Amino acid sequence: MRLLHTMLRVGNLDRSIAFYTGVLGMRLLRRNDYPDGRFTLAFVGYDDEDKASVLELTHNWDTDHYDLGNGYGHIALEVADAAASCDAVRRLGGKVTREAGPMKHGSTVIAFVEDPDGYKIEFIQAGTQHD
Repeated sequence: MRLLHTMLRVGNLDRSIAFYTGVLGMRLLRRNDYPDGRFTLAFVGYDDEDKASVLELTHNWDTDHYDLGNGYGHIALEVADAAASCDAVRRLGGKVTREAGPMKHGSTVIAFVEDPDGYKIEFIQAGTQHD
């Protein structure tokens, strides 16, 4: 078994694709409209679906906003330099919600950013995961 994808419901698919591809550097792997169901699925990731886990962005045509709820956590991405990654996100118009630094009660260097719908993305700096 392996993890295939994580699905996020998004209010504006083009805006979300632009964030994940243009700001976080993923590729749009596929996009399919389902007119009878009034939804579109787009898959984005850093590698092909047969090689790595990806994100499924689901856009229900009649819904432009979702409540995130309190059970969802975040997506985690390994980065070479968390501070530089935050700078790049900020430069590209993204929102940094926690600057790079050691995690509370540990030494792993982390940071957090948000996608356009408010989903949290954690950056974990490579080589600092000791906790």
